[in-house]
Amino acid sequence: MREGDAGANPAPGRNRGMTRRDVLKAGLGAAAALGVLGGIAGVSGVVSGPPRDSGATWLTPARYYRKLPKRYVKCQLCPRHCYVAPGARGFCEVRENRRGEYFTLVYGRAASLNIDPIEKKPFFHVLPGSPVFSFATAGCNLECKNCQNYQLSQARPEALPAVNLPPTALVRVAREQGCSLIAGTYSEPTVFCEYLLDVAKEGNRRGVRTVMVSSGFIERQPMTDLCRELTAIKIDLKSMRHRFYKTNSQGALKPVLNSIELVKKQGVWLEIVYLVIPTLNDSEAEIKDLARWVHTHVGADVPLHFSRFHPAYKLTRLPPTPYETLKRCAAIARAEGLHYVYVGNVPGTSDQATRCPKCGKVVIGRENFAITARHLKDERCAFCHQPIPGIWS
Repeated sequence: MREGDAGANPAPGRNRGMTRRDVLKAGLGAAAALGVLGGIAGVSGVVSGPPRDSGATWLTPARYYRKLPKRYVKCQLCPRHCYVAPGARGFCEVRENRRGEYFTLVYGRAASLNIDPIEKKPFFHVLPGSPVFSFATAGCNLECKNCQNYQLSQARPEALPAVNLPPTALVRVAREQGCSLIAGTYSEPTVFCEYLLDVAKEGNRRGVRTVMVSSGFIERQPMTDLCRELTAIKIDLKSMRHRFYKTNSQGALKPVLNSIELVKKQGVWLEIVYLVIPTLNDSEAEIKDLARWVHTHVGADVPLHFSRFHPAYKLTRLPPTPYETLKRCAAIARAEGLHYVYVGNVPGTSDQATRCPKCGKVVIGRENFAITARHLKDERCAFCHQPIPGIWS
């Protein structure tokens, strides 16, 4: 199987190890994940059940597919290139072939909304301390064994409570909540690409910036379209080994590396997160390969976050990542010449501060998700005037 065709098959589906009953039970608990919904005026009520043929915002023509004979379609959104029979869905479970026409079933169907600090995404070089209006739908085009949000990512849309929140309403609500940033996050924005694109376009018209938190497992054209509208993209690079992607995420490495390079070439602000999982992707050789690849292909100024693993979903046999392992990874990356290396998911550490690569002084201090110090002047270090790349104003 070629890396670019990971998971492609005529009748996409996945054995998640959870029964439909399990997913529905998870969906009942997911009402809490709707976060701020109950307190927001102007948001349509909670909806559930299968997407309807008419009268529902969330049944929308997909934009990335090709029609085939006998009413089959070939999805061109992600590297799976699912061949989907009439009446069937793609691997992500949120795109359906209806009589030879392909539809997204989650457009405007927000299954999770919340207001987060931008540092939680994590973006450390994007408007520090800003609140971000975060949204997600059901579905994902990967299945990571360690997924923290599997109730969202591994569910069909009809299994979860959601609200009808089209792009114009979402942007309006974000502004009313005092947020100048919106994030497509939590599950996988690739599978609600059309929704995210239109949110970003509407946000740009109304002075609200949009960012994306993604696995990067997406085809070139939709990622290019997203880059035209988004302010920043954070990509989770899960490993530098294809075998890890295949066994742990049912994906492939090369498309993710291609996405990272594409985002950088498009001039969109980029940050990378590497979740360090004990014994699976934490070897010294792999971390060196990671740091060297980042330095060579996207540059020393791209922030790299080493994040702590916590047992979840199908990967509960391993312990949380030791802090010393994260420190070792950060030291390796800095030794390879990366300027902005962070340790995340560990409260109370000094490894979250942004330091000037020239004089070494703290220009942005952080404690957990709070900003404790700001020493930037005109996007430069206030001490030695070294330019500090990012989106600061």
